[in-house]
Amino acid sequence: MSNKNIKVKDLGKKTDRVYNLDVKELPKLPYPYEDWEDPEVPPVKDIKAEGKDLSLDGILNVVVPIPESEEKKEELVAKFLEGVRKLLTVENNWTFLKPFMLSMENCVKCNTCSEACPVYEMSGGAEIYRPLFRSDVLRRIIKKYISPGGKLTAPFTGSNIDLNWETVARLAQLAYRCNLCRRCAQTCPMGVDNGLIAREIRKLFSQEMGIAPAELHTDGTIKQLTTGSSTGVSPVALMDLFEFMEEDITDRTGLNIKVPFDKSGADILLIHNAGEFLSWPENIEAFAIIFELAGVSWTLSSEMVGYDSVNYGLFYDDAQYAKVTLKHAEVAKKLGVKKVVMGECGHAHKAVMAIGDRIWLGESNIPRESCLATLEDLVMNEKIMVDPERNDFPITLHDPCNVVRSMGVVEPQRRILRKIAPKFREMTPHGVHNYCCGGGSGFAIMQSNNFPNWRFLLPGRKKFIQILNAFEKEEYEPGVNKYVCAPCSNCKGQIRDLLEYYDAWEKAGLLYGGLVELIVNCMTDVREGFVEWEFH
Repeated sequence: MSNKNIKVKDLGKKTDRVYNLDVKELPKLPYPYEDWEDPEVPPVKDIKAEGKDLSLDGILNVVVPIPESEEKKEELVAKFLEGVRKLLTVENNWTFLKPFMLSMENCVKCNTCSEACPVYEMSGGAEIYRPLFRSDVLRRIIKKYISPGGKLTAPFTGSNIDLNWETVARLAQLAYRCNLCRRCAQTCPMGVDNGLIAREIRKLFSQEMGIAPAELHTDGTIKQLTTGSSTGVSPVALMDLFEFMEEDITDRTGLNIKVPFDKSGADILLIHNAGEFLSWPENIEAFAIIFELAGVSWTLSSEMVGYDSVNYGLFYDDAQYAKVTLKHAEVAKKLGVKKVVMGECGHAHKAVMAIGDRIWLGESNIPRESCLATLEDLVMNEKIMVDPERNDFPITLHDPCNVVRSMGVVEPQRRILRKIAPKFREMTPHGVHNYCCGGGSGFAIMQSNNFPNWRFLLPGRKKFIQILNAFEKEEYEPGVNKYVCAPCSNCKGQIRDLLEYYDAWEKAGLLYGGLVELIVNCMTDVREGFVEWEFH
């Protein structure tokens, strides 16, 4: 079978592998990486691959167990088809039925979406990574196996496809080769949202067949609901971490700040992505410094789930999503705060605000706001004073997909950077036309097997090219430190891993961090040097 040009109708063929990524077909990197040679993606180790279907492309991030018999395969195919039927009913898909059906019915196969997709582009044009490829698999299944008379008319309507175990297993894997960045939806002349379709396929597999990446489900949502946080940080451990952070604030700035917890009636309940607690405590410290020096009435919650804004159900499962966001709403209502502010986390913005509008109803409909808007008010209205010369180094901005493209929060962060960073420059393209960091839809936390290699080489590669092109050649001279501002925890995780993969701190002087760190770095009431030029 052709390595790149597989057709939709061929997805059900009994082959060992549909597609193999060839690193020689990847686009070249710009200066100073013209001579960079990418290693081949390693195969999954035998002990990890045993009993799992890897026949799509040999990449493992969602475990699809191989049934032990043909009868069991047929049972699972039938279960899958029943899940498809549920996707088409308002009783079972009250969240997204209308946009899902519009996207399923209106594609004219112009392939405009493909040109917008970083995965397809960076693969060198592999058919299976076209945004409409996985959508068309599902579309043909619906037309042939669910629509009246579908099997009779399939050969004449372009809906011919074999619904067997191979098709089902590969479709599950295809749903996790998409960042859900929805750049394709933005460019589609018909308004088709292939990102939504990919997400609905994920939902089908999770809710009907129990198939979802462990990092999202078992080690994500379930851990969050049972321990309090997706990182496993319990309420008791949380207090220990904040004791350390308060001491660190004093060491770094000379300020003595006590972080407020469970303060009833505060103006703001701030909720962070718990990944910050362990990986980037300086981000949480920066929020505390800004809010305290600005005289903001604010609080954090110490209640289970209330201190972790993560909601991975957004990426794969409506039921799991609802459990988490209802807990967030409950905590906010109990504290009686005037509004909830989301910290620097893209998917948490969307989970609590855009999609949360369907869940936070009645008395739970507490106002919610992006921290970027909150920070804009504090900086631009001079509720904190800044000296931009302290940030006199090259800075570029990464736009988190869920904040910018999905929610339209575009200018607040830019107004701040224009004020506090004299050497700020945009990536190309930027704003709502940005490219995903490559870690969206949960990819950033999927660190096992050979999947990280895939996300560095395809979706991450496009972002790395953007980052490199944002700076001038002379700024790559030794000793010129450059800052990639990424106001999103998951984006920071992906960009950290990207820079490490490409050795970009040593080779190109590239560091990354959030927006609040830059604000504190130039606050006149804070000791100089909050941003520490160390890669971690």
